[in-house]
Amino acid sequence: MSLIKSLEGRMRLPVICSPLFIISVPDLVVAQCTSGVIGSMPSLNARPLEQLDEWLAEIKERLAAHDAKHPDRPSAPFAINLIVHKSNDRLEEDIKMVVKHKVPLIISSLGARPEVNDAIHSYGGYVMHDVINQTFAHKAIEKGADGLVLVAAGAGGHAGSLSPFGLVQETRAWFDGPIALSGAIAHGASILAAEAMGADFAYIGSAFIATEEARAVDPYKEMITQYGASDIVYTNLITGVHGNYLKPSIVNAGMDPDNLETSDASKMTFASDRKKRWKDIWGAGQGIGVVDRILPAAQLVDRLAGEYQHARGRLGAPSRLVNTLWGHGRAA
Repeated sequence: MSLIKSLEGRMRLPVICSPLFIISVPDLVVAQCTSGVIGSMPSLNARPLEQLDEWLAEIKERLAAHDAKHPDRPSAPFAINLIVHKSNDRLEEDIKMVVKHKVPLIISSLGARPEVNDAIHSYGGYVMHDVINQTFAHKAIEKGADGLVLVAAGAGGHAGSLSPFGLVQETRAWFDGPIALSGAIAHGASILAAEAMGADFAYIGSAFIATEEARAVDPYKEMITQYGASDIVYTNLITGVHGNYLKPSIVNAGMDPDNLETSDASKMTFASDRKKRWKDIWGAGQGIGVVDRILPAAQLVDRLAGEYQHARGRLGAPSRLVNTLWGHGRAA
């Protein structure tokens, strides 16, 4: 069964909530899934490893309880993000844990490896790999991923530099499997736009930082609600990989956001003992300008759903610009 087929009847919106480093925890994942969107978290948010076992069991138990109580609105499945980078010394153990719990969807990042995909496929799970260009997209599918997360310009945290239009249309020219589009999506109309472009899902992260369930400090949440696209800085200084970060948090850390050094990508590390040098520099995407308050995650999904349906209705009405009789030999 395909991933898309497996989701029929379980989604309120075509949305995958992106795994937010440090911030995504079981409370947020469960709130997202029970609202009808795919919730996710990085495996590395659970420390030590034993906590991942506990969290996965908790998420499954809470979603099962919701489904038993609300058969008319079942929860969407959840996803776990695995960092496949060579520096991640916990990867093998994390794979064993997600296999043990049969996590429905895996989002893999920073390296495509066939053995990771094979492990997830062994129990019927699915893998979507995040990419920023066609080179990485082809490699991911060649190595067995089921779908792609296209990380375009404007995405929060690690991000690409390509237009979402170019990224989606070039991918759809050769790939007909599941695609999620990431990049400044924080409004229901943008979800519909992602579908219109050819994506199956919108991939939304930064808007969920400003939710009650998110494990982010209050100043971070407040900053999400106070700034917009012009307050985002694209730099590789923080991790060695280019990403988008809140300019005010860079200033607060004592640096000049207009004169940041470049970093050596080879020094990027996800090792368990790594030093958290930049814990007060906060990632965010260019879509945060529409996030004006901190809400429970369910209310954020309600807002997105209302905006999505409004946009669908607006596009269903006759266009003010398009002559529907064009080429039929009659004046409009």
